[in-house]
Amino acid sequence: MNLSKRDFLQVLGAASAAGMGLARYADADAATAQRGLYDVAPFGNVSFLHMTDCHAQLKPCYFREPSVNIGVGPMRGRLPHLVGEALLTTAGLRPGTAAAHAYTYIDFEKAARRYGRVGGFAHLATLVKQLKASRPGALLLDGGDTWQGSATSLWTDAQDMVDAAKLLGVDVMTGHWEFTYGMERVKEIVEKDFNGRIEFLAQNVKTADFGDPVFKPYVLREINGVRCAIVGQAFPYTPIANPRYLMSDWSFGIQDDNMQTVVDEARAKGAQVVVLLSHNGMDVDLKMASRVRGVDAIFGGHTHDGVPVAVPVANAGGKTLVTNAGSNGKFLGVMDFDVKGGRVVDFRYRLLPIFANQLKADPEMDALITKVRAPYESKLAEKLAVTDGLLYRRGNFNGSWDQLICDALMDTQDAQIAFSPGFRWGTSLLPGDVITRELMMDQVAITYPYATLNEMSGETIKTVLEDVADNLFNPDPYYQQGGDMVRVGGLAYTCDPAQKMGSRISDMRLDGKPLEAGKTYKVAGWAPVAEEAKNLPGVKPVWEHVETWLKAQGGRVAPRRLNTPRLVGLHGNPGIADA
Repeated sequence: MNLSKRDFLQVLGAASAAGMGLARYADADAATAQRGLYDVAPFGNVSFLHMTDCHAQLKPCYFREPSVNIGVGPMRGRLPHLVGEALLTTAGLRPGTAAAHAYTYIDFEKAARRYGRVGGFAHLATLVKQLKASRPGALLLDGGDTWQGSATSLWTDAQDMVDAAKLLGVDVMTGHWEFTYGMERVKEIVEKDFNGRIEFLAQNVKTADFGDPVFKPYVLREINGVRCAIVGQAFPYTPIANPRYLMSDWSFGIQDDNMQTVVDEARAKGAQVVVLLSHNGMDVDLKMASRVRGVDAIFGGHTHDGVPVAVPVANAGGKTLVTNAGSNGKFLGVMDFDVKGGRVVDFRYRLLPIFANQLKADPEMDALITKVRAPYESKLAEKLAVTDGLLYRRGNFNGSWDQLICDALMDTQDAQIAFSPGFRWGTSLLPGDVITRELMMDQVAITYPYATLNEMSGETIKTVLEDVADNLFNPDPYYQQGGDMVRVGGLAYTCDPAQKMGSRISDMRLDGKPLEAGKTYKVAGWAPVAEEAKNLPGVKPVWEHVETWLKAQGGRVAPRRLNTPRLVGLHGNPGIADA
């Protein structure tokens, strides 16, 4: 795609594309607000709708965007590594608006109480139907991380989300956390539930023995007489970030060269538009866009970045637009292409926040959600405690939910230190909210939930922290292989993200005293990737520890004091609040 005149306008024109004047409709009924806020004029002749990383959130929720999303090296100061006012300024969005609340953490509690919950499949379904009606032939693309992240998805073996995706009208999807249900379950869903309904694509998943494709690499669809190709890219580091034994017969990877071959093949078969449905993470997508030619747009996921603009990236074939559509069902991306003479000549992109109070619930989807939840309602609704502080997860180093989990693991297992994985998913709670079993499970609902207690040397602890830090802060995006930084309870340390591997972590202290390399410490954790962990004597799922701890708090949980590292070398970095 060769675009120039619109590139600058698209990057700076997000206020009109995504800035919603919600205040005008704050007191209106949902139907009136829906007409005013989501009346998105169609453009061109080819349209794609994009959702990603909903993490099984069928019901509306609160979700706080990060105040720490650090970019290092060439990514410093660039999207998606902008937070708060820096993001608003770059995207041309006004502070104090609904859009400012949707895309940033600023005044989160106050804004959340004003604008209400976000997402919810019944409200999303209403918007999808509205947009598809105004855009004949539009395809709904799901970037994955759809089947995991809630109690009901875990307890139904993902069936609740499979049924919801079919009813929502998803046309194409790829995956990541989907694979943690195991190879047999994934193939069962793809070959039975999805057969003739939803295409599951992944050009980079092959059999480990002979390198044969496990899934279709791409699919061709006609949209208003225009042949379009959708290519799938699953999370390339699934067997590293998650237990390899759950997908042991399959290999993953970025596979740039094969991606180029697939794109060239699709073009040779007459595709005038080629888009990539990716779960790489946005930094990886930006690099891939510079290396692979012939892709008009990348619809990205994994890193949960709600980026209000499409970022143009130059490559040998022209330019590729890179997008990322947030998480938790909070956003729906809308890409409209104008295709003439066999190529894209113009586009419009919007990332629409899903404000549940401003969209009517679709009755059919609402009924399905009620049905799938019915057997579990009493279990989901059980009150465990009330939180006196804001509980959230997202951020490079820690969140109050993970602090709570670390505190619980240290207390229930009598550990000196606790590690909690740097997962980006997990809903938020406002001060005064009831912590139900459902909301607790939103933070821990995985298929390998085992809590661990190990003796670790100070040297090993540093190695763990260095390894995870490199996965997050390696200046080459292709070596960023995980989530956010492991959350740490009990241990203080200093981190310099700009240093090289092995030199980022220093001054580790326990109770004010330096950690000794040769001394062993009791370290609690959860979500081990080793298969043997589930068979250890007395092992319990993490939610049992957290629930026990919550019930022991006397009905109320005090605000958590975040244990975050001392950060150096980040003065002025717009990826961290108040840097």
